[in-house]
Amino acid sequence: MGSKIIKLGVLVSGRGSNLQAIIDSIEAGKIPAMIEVVISDKENAYALTRARNHGVPAIFIDPRKFPRKEDFEKAIGDELEARGVELVCLAGFMRILSPYFVNRFRNRIINIHPAILPSFPGLHAQGQAVEYGVKIAGCTVHFVTEEVDAGPIIIQAAVPVYDDDTEETLSARILEYEHKIYPMAIKLIAEGRVRIEGRKVIIDGVKKERWAVTNPPLEI
Repeated sequence: MGSKIIKLGVLVSGRGSNLQAIIDSIEAGKIPAMIEVVISDKENAYALTRARNHGVPAIFIDPRKFPRKEDFEKAIGDELEARGVELVCLAGFMRILSPYFVNRFRNRIINIHPAILPSFPGLHAQGQAVEYGVKIAGCTVHFVTEEVDAGPIIIQAAVPVYDDDTEETLSARILEYEHKIYPMAIKLIAEGRVRIEGRKVIIDGVKKERWAVTNPPLEI
């Protein structure tokens, strides 16, 4: 996509905190991007209000008006293409995209998931992590494919899981890093540093560092 201002389309269903993180990063000049449109399948999604508060075009497309899922997705895709969108960002969009939509925007759709994929795909990933008793959880930005939460991974962040964590407390800790890595993933793509090879994402110019996260710490 080259080193230029990349045109984004953001799909949302809820409060839009990751959308806000993207908007804030753009306004701070941290990522070379512009949001051309925010689209929601929920008329009262607060994410639409967030977008309008920053002068970003925000529209509601009612899925109930379409006889088939693909017709609904075609309406979204037509809107994105009409606005010249180059990268589609899912930010709490609570619908599984069909192969039709994925193929229409192949390798141009990214999503953020509150787990270190491939662990805990699907809904309530943070609750799954707490129930399973993992010591480290986190979040993942990945390209979207036909299989849910299984596309090539762009960037991940790890956080500790404490013995007294609930799904809510762990979700809050993970969300802090969602807001950091999602804009970073967009920045890397906008700068033309990301390429897909098989199921791997190769990022140019990444320093190789030796580090590890342990929980509990090695010295306790």
